[in-house]
Amino acid sequence: MNALLQVEGLRLGYGRADVVHGIDLTVPRGRIVSLIGSNGAGKTTILRGLSGLMKPRGGHIRWGQDGADLAGEAAHRIARRGIVQVPEGRQVFANMTVAENLRLGAYHAPGAEAARRQEAVVARFPRLGERLSQQAGYLSGGEQQMLAMGRALMAEPVLLLLDEPSMGLAPLIVEEIFAIIAALRTEGRTILLVEQNASAALAIADDAYVLETGRIRLKGPAAEVARNPEVTAAYLGL
Repeated sequence: MNALLQVEGLRLGYGRADVVHGIDLTVPRGRIVSLIGSNGAGKTTILRGLSGLMKPRGGHIRWGQDGADLAGEAAHRIARRGIVQVPEGRQVFANMTVAENLRLGAYHAPGAEAARRQEAVVARFPRLGERLSQQAGYLSGGEQQMLAMGRALMAEPVLLLLDEPSMGLAPLIVEEIFAIIAALRTEGRTILLVEQNASAALAIADDAYVLETGRIRLKGPAAEVARNPEVTAAYLGL
């Protein structure tokens, strides 16, 4: 297995309490790995640890072929390595235009290169192209999610971290967002998807982990995890 990211014994917490208790997790190159679990299980905390927004209390975050340990590395350095997060709740800059939000994703790229990337993002999200001069705060929830994803893609990530992309969206928009995520995988993108909508996440993932109270309860190929009776009862409503 060609592992792009290898997490070993990762511990994360707030104050005196650990929230994530020594988890192991592997993200192979070119695959979608889904991390599902109930609200409060620690999913977002894991992404914050991987992107450098939280300093791990223990464990290792091995990256790339050389296995460089990113645990404790600054967030901006992790981003420069190609690990880019789309945060929960989208967090677009409401008073800035769509175009300005997108350019922030490629702030370090020369002008011509940033323009090329923006053309590619607009081709993927045509609605953003129709609203480039509009303030992001006036977009619908689904359009803001597309903008948050487009902004991350402007950085040309090696690993894309998606935190609850379906949150607060209508079912038809969720279907569209997940179709886009699946398309990114076919183009060779590597994605770690954190999602409460287990049915949608497992339908497009290659591999899956089930997180309960900060511990990995179950892991394996997504199709097998989806058929597990505990998963179907707890997360799929079957």
